[in-house]
Amino acid sequence: MMQLNLDPTLYDEQQFILVRELVQNIRVKLQEAGLSGDALEQATASIAFSVASTIDDTSAIEVDGKEVHPYLTFRTSDDELTHCGENGNLHEFVYDVLQSLFATRSS
Repeated sequence: MMQLNLDPTLYDEQQFILVRELVQNIRVKLQEAGLSGDALEQATASIAFSVASTIDDTSAIEVDGKEVHPYLTFRTSDDELTHCGENGNLHEFVYDVLQSLFATRSS
């Protein structure tokens, strides 16, 4: 049986890793589609922020009168889920990840 572990510090570390992976994957797919330069950076930022906000439950999700409210947890061991006690805040990590990712491109 899975145990639910409240650990905001570990949760934030996991969120950052997830956002970094999402942003990298979005950027690669947009590059494959032919985007580059500022257009690539802006599209990556827009899509990443939108996806992160949806997962964070900061944008309304409703279909046919049924609401959906995601609550992100991370499996941090075979029998443990880690959460932070409230909705995630993936969207708050997007800017920092974008800065580091596109800074390495500019260097």
